[in-house]
Amino acid sequence: MIGNNNIPLAERLRPGDLEGYIGQEQLVGPDGIIRKMIDTGRVNSFILWGPPGVGKTTLARIVAAKTEVPFYTLSAVTSGVKDVREIIDRCAADVKSIFSKGRPILFIDEIHRFNKSQQDSLLGAVEKGIVTLIGATTENPSFEVIRPLLSRAQVYTLRPLDAEALDRLLQRALEKDEILSKRKFDIRSKTALFRYAGGDARKLLNIIDLIEQSVPEGETVVIDDKKVTDSLQENPAAYDRNGEMHYDIISAFIKSMRGSDPDGAVYWLARMVEGGEDPLFIARRMLILASEDVGLANPNAVLLANATFDAVSKIGWPESRIILSECAIYLANSPKSNSAYMAINNAQKAVRENGDLPVPLHLRNAPTKLMADLGYSAGYKYAHDYEDNFAQQQYLPDGLGHVAFWQPGNNPSEAKMAARLDALRGKISGKTDTVITEKAADISLKSNNKS
Repeated sequence: MIGNNNIPLAERLRPGDLEGYIGQEQLVGPDGIIRKMIDTGRVNSFILWGPPGVGKTTLARIVAAKTEVPFYTLSAVTSGVKDVREIIDRCAADVKSIFSKGRPILFIDEIHRFNKSQQDSLLGAVEKGIVTLIGATTENPSFEVIRPLLSRAQVYTLRPLDAEALDRLLQRALEKDEILSKRKFDIRSKTALFRYAGGDARKLLNIIDLIEQSVPEGETVVIDDKKVTDSLQENPAAYDRNGEMHYDIISAFIKSMRGSDPDGAVYWLARMVEGGEDPLFIARRMLILASEDVGLANPNAVLLANATFDAVSKIGWPESRIILSECAIYLANSPKSNSAYMAINNAQKAVRENGDLPVPLHLRNAPTKLMADLGYSAGYKYAHDYEDNFAQQQYLPDGLGHVAFWQPGNNPSEAKMAARLDALRGKISGKTDTVITEKAADISLKSNNKS
């Protein structure tokens, strides 16, 4: 082997500017928001959310280097509240310095591992403009970052690298790296290489590094599907236990439950259990599925999934595997409906398309005489004053009229909901109590035929 291989390839090849940065065109391309930040020198706090090895840390370093401001970094794994406060004090001193070129940047890797107290200690500094916060996380910030901090930092999503980007990275490594460029390579196939990389740039470079170091100096380094597979099987420690196919496995787990296959769900759960996956990560994904995919077809699913999350947070491995298994089997066997998921999507689309439409006067609160004189709350019908606790009135803004955002799913539970709603509306309009829409009636018929 040629040269000093003590420094990993991924580190040797880490780019120092956007020209060498591969992937994430939506952020760093000509019209990308982060490129514009760098070009203007106006960097606001943001959080980079994406799987491992897609360039979060590298991008943060490039931003700091190009804006020429002090750059501090903290690891959420090793840093406590005291460390955060010390860094903030240093940043405050930098801001006051006559040589200051702008707010220091504080980069926090794995910010999702910061507890509430640690995040609270950051909040004041961000609010006062002492630091520009750049966070990196592999977990959904909505769940892991406190709301006040999240409201002050824009979240940007980084995507796994596609085959084209991985190929560009491979060519760059072979041509630009001081060690690999001096070796002879024979690239016969890339299918296994890209599959095992799984969109992770670091993983791709680790595989190349591993294979190159296994070939004696002076011999050609052959890369094909068999070589890649054999090398990884012989070196299981080349990856962390959560790395290989991590996102593929959680995807298979979710899709097995969505597809009502309890056996598939338990198998993929077992893969994650054996790999040492965070049990709270699994429980959190099941809670999301319970509302997104089971939904109103079985509202108890959310209650069970939430109880699972709570129980797992108290117990941990290995006993929590039983709780997770019970919940996964229950969700897989539950009837499915995404009507609530689609309803909120449709409603959000209407909000984006129509803007902030005013609340109808009769739905507004009137805590003062002036507001009452202006017509606030005038004509509002208190539902409990009417038969069946139902009063027909307008609940949507004037500009929308009545839009059916929620469409009942094809299951007995929602057919019953739809029939009840139509019966209530039928009463008000003078129709019989048994009025049911064609959709609800069709759903009821289909459900009865299946039972």
